[in-house]
Amino acid sequence: MATDGAAVDVGGEVAEQPHRLDKKWTFWFDNQSKPKQGAGWGNNLRNGYTFDTVEEFWCLYDQVFKPSKLPGNADFHLFKAGIEPKWEDPECANGGKWTVTSSRKANLETMWFETLMALIGEQFDEADEICGVVASVRQRQDKLSLWTKNAANEAAQMSIGRKWKEIIDVTDKITYNFHDDSKTRTSKGRYSV
Repeated sequence: MATDGAAVDVGGEVAEQPHRLDKKWTFWFDNQSKPKQGAGWGNNLRNGYTFDTVEEFWCLYDQVFKPSKLPGNADFHLFKAGIEPKWEDPECANGGKWTVTSSRKANLETMWFETLMALIGEQFDEADEICGVVASVRQRQDKLSLWTKNAANEAAQMSIGRKWKEIIDVTDKITYNFHDDSKTRTSKGRYSV
């Protein structure tokens, strides 16, 4: 975090300063359960809220942004401010994603929370390589994906994958797919940890 919340004397009263994060982050919401006919992907994507303090994060997380509050076929995204959760965004265009699946809603909730804490708390050595995270609620199997900027940087991707696997406490193998492969539906895991 950039600064600690310090008490400041303001006209004889002590006021607590907010705890600033190193980066601004934006929550997004996308509901694919009722797409409009002919609408392209992303038409239902909505910018939820941008925050840059610990206090704002907790208010938003506690009240709104938990996967358990999502309807089926909906996604929550947390991305660095200025980056849209789309393959076409210039920050994501050459990237890819680490993905883990879960058939238990409680697991998704825990992994989502632990990932958010690691992202806003700058727990990744290659934090500049990370764009954001997506929680996808589906009928049969939920999915959590950690998006990165430069898929070809294998060393950075492997480091991120190993750290993320530790953070979300997963023992099964997780894989990394390039966005370019996903676009052509020939998605295959390029890296795995």
